[in-house]
Amino acid sequence: MANELIHETSPYLLQHAHNPVDWHAWNRDALDKAMREDKPIFLSIGYAACHWCHVMEHESFEDEETAALLNRDFISIKVDREERPDLDSIYMNAVVALTGSGGWPMSVFLTANGKPFYGGTYFPNTRRYGMPSFKDVLNSVADAWKNRREQIVNGSARIADALAQNDFIRDSTDSAPLARETLDRALIGIQRGFDWTNGGWSGAPKFPQPMTLEFLIRTYTHHRDEFILKMIRATLTKMARGGMYDQLGGGFHRYSTDDHWLVPHFEKMLYDNAQLARVYLHAWQVTRDDFYRRVTEETLDYVAREMTHARGGFFSTQDADSEGHEGKFFVWSAEEIRSILETDAKLFLDAYGVSENGNFEGQNILFAAQELDVTAALHKTTIAAVEQSLAVARQKLFAAREKRIKPARDEKILTAWNGMMLAAFAEAARVFKRDDYRAIAERNAEFLIHEMREKHENQNKLLRSWKDGVAKLNAYLEDYASLAEGLLALYETTFDEKYFIAARELADTMLARFADPRGGFFDTSDDHEQLVTRPKDLQDNATPSGNAMAVTILLKLAAYTSDARYADAADRALRAIQPALAQHPTAFAQWLCALDFALGAPKEIAIVGDDAQELLETVFADYRPNQVVAWARGEESRAIPLLEGRARVTNRATAYVCQNFACKLPVNDAAALAGLL
Repeated sequence: MANELIHETSPYLLQHAHNPVDWHAWNRDALDKAMREDKPIFLSIGYAACHWCHVMEHESFEDEETAALLNRDFISIKVDREERPDLDSIYMNAVVALTGSGGWPMSVFLTANGKPFYGGTYFPNTRRYGMPSFKDVLNSVADAWKNRREQIVNGSARIADALAQNDFIRDSTDSAPLARETLDRALIGIQRGFDWTNGGWSGAPKFPQPMTLEFLIRTYTHHRDEFILKMIRATLTKMARGGMYDQLGGGFHRYSTDDHWLVPHFEKMLYDNAQLARVYLHAWQVTRDDFYRRVTEETLDYVAREMTHARGGFFSTQDADSEGHEGKFFVWSAEEIRSILETDAKLFLDAYGVSENGNFEGQNILFAAQELDVTAALHKTTIAAVEQSLAVARQKLFAAREKRIKPARDEKILTAWNGMMLAAFAEAARVFKRDDYRAIAERNAEFLIHEMREKHENQNKLLRSWKDGVAKLNAYLEDYASLAEGLLALYETTFDEKYFIAARELADTMLARFADPRGGFFDTSDDHEQLVTRPKDLQDNATPSGNAMAVTILLKLAAYTSDARYADAADRALRAIQPALAQHPTAFAQWLCALDFALGAPKEIAIVGDDAQELLETVFADYRPNQVVAWARGEESRAIPLLEGRARVTNRATAYVCQNFACKLPVNDAAALAGLL
């Protein structure tokens, strides 16, 4: 038997296509059916790598008795949150408003016109954890729908009205000018909330916060404050030494269930690894600590090996579960390790904290349990010998692990997440001089440019999701902004103007189709499906908000082009949100990075001449977050206004550096350029 989800491409939806629940995808037919049959909607939102989504499916959605209740009293709609972030944002805000917390699986009950009136997250199949059973919930909601309809309708209208409000928005026409004081106050808030014992922010569960770390790295480059560097180092080192980092295969799991980065929630997300690869890359540029370079390269190598489609797109997620057990693919017994490593096992067991009893359900999550010099001393050898031994051991164990049954992989390709990973590969290719990374980035960009655009109408119209040769769904603000960011990063690696042109076209579409007259941008375009409200999610969560990324890209384009449209739109958005940045810095960290760029008087660097390698190496030798770089090899057509009127001086490659609407005298010499920078 199959339900309507059998016609979908999302792996998450297809997982539920053979449930006895009469599932529908979110579409007009399903909403009309609810109206026609006078039934409430049960909306279930999750994603393929979500462990508790699998649990609720097994307990309730595969259960015939539960399915009968759903099929009798409700129109059941299943949504992949990664495909439909608009629905996820709207109804997650509703669940948080109703219950005080949120998460996935998300379970929401709606009127036929889409207004929420009751919700939660995971409901067990029997009463436990102090929670009602899901069947109890279904019976209670069905009874209320039949006998207290007016109360439900009135309540849903109030909730829908509340969803349309946004406490963080100010009218940009009445707001204060952008101020460096906002950055200073935000830094104080970040310092106050820092965990000096374990690194990072908050207790368990502990999430990586790459945008906050990016803001700290930016701030450190300006002030060289060792206090800031200690926060950066403590967090990055402890995360990468912990179980949240895959010590054998590279890449980061989603988050740590404890406060010290040991026991992860084992799924791996493309967006986490894209952001963290860039953070470790920037940390290496600032510190030249080779450990950070190793983490960057291992993370990108993992994506290249495990998460890349043959045509160049990047897959979305790798599951937490394999063979029905969370983390089974990644954990080890001491005996397994001994049998594989033989005489070298004792050193590895000590270095990676492996014990007979384990640290996770009787098994071992590998983590760097001690410093290399401690391991060397305990085994009466040198640090170099320890490093060599551990490298060989990791390779052996990785090869053995490859023979296991791997976790499932969500192979849909999402534009926004691909844009983030494109930026990571492009920047790492430039910094590490890795031609293989550049080739991966170029192939990904070509895939996105050609496969994720509307084929028949406006060629600048993006699509959200691609799988098995089919691209679909109207793209969101975050798709346009993140892809534009990736394309600009690739432009600064290859200096192929087609990537700049494509990025600018995306930005122009954002201004035309997503702008909010009050300042900032809606998450959906003006031709998007009409929902209960038009979402405008401003907070940065696991990924940067579409608004913060849009402002980031507009500021960069303003520096490249001197086009006031970009600068004015970015300024209005920043002024509208500025009061929230100092109050809740870790919730608006990408905004803080954008504000830092806006206030940092970015350097606009134009280089001309095909013999410019020394000048380019000087420009990119250090981490300079507040600069844009354009290069013209010869007299070819130039699509970038920053290059207009630039010519070689004394018949040599020449660099022009401008800042604050003024340009320095052109230079030919790398040392002179370094002085200007």
